[in-house]
Amino acid sequence: MKWIPFNPDWQNSPEPIPSAAATEVAELKIPSAMAMKCRVVIAEDDPISREVVSSHLRNWGYEILVARNGREALEALRAERGPVLAVLDWMMPEIDGVEVCRQVRQMEKMIYVLLLTARSAKEQLVEAFTAGVDDFLAKPFHKDELRARLTAGLRVLTLQNTLSQRVEQLERALAENQSLRLQIPI
Repeated sequence: MKWIPFNPDWQNSPEPIPSAAATEVAELKIPSAMAMKCRVVIAEDDPISREVVSSHLRNWGYEILVARNGREALEALRAERGPVLAVLDWMMPEIDGVEVCRQVRQMEKMIYVLLLTARSAKEQLVEAFTAGVDDFLAKPFHKDELRARLTAGLRVLTLQNTLSQRVEQLERALAENQSLRLQIPI
C-alpha cells in the first residue's frame, strides 16, 4: 500500500501541542505534532453518539470530519488528503461500516479503521476482520479505551510510514547499485 500523508506541514505547525497529550505521545514515540494534527472521519448515524465521539476526539486534539452515513465516510476517505483514521459505526444507512472498510481496502491508501459495534458474536467479528477492519470497540465503550485504541492506530500508521520510507530507500539504493554494476567492467 502506498502511504499518503495526511498533513505534510505537521512539522511546521505553529499551533501549540497540549502538554498532557504531547507527553503521552512522546512515551509512545509518535511525533506529537503528527498525532495532534491527525484527521479522523467519524461515521455514526446516531446524532448523540456522533457528538460524544466527536467531542472526545476534538478534546484530544484530532481534526474531525463527521459523516452521518457510510457513503459520506467513504467520500471523505477517498479524498486525496482524506483522513488516515476512521471510526465507523457498523450499522449505518446507505453503506454499513464493514462495507466501507471493504471499499477502503481496495484503495491505494493506508487507513486505520476502528469499528464501533454493539455486535459481539464471533462470526460477526470474523466478518469484520475479514473485511479489513483493524480494530473494534464494543458499545457502550469507555472513552479511555477509545483513546488507547486510536493511539495504537497512530502507532501502526507511524510504523507503516517508516517502513514505506525504508523500502523506498532500499529500492533507490538497489537501482543505484545495479546502475554502477553495469558501468564497472568485470
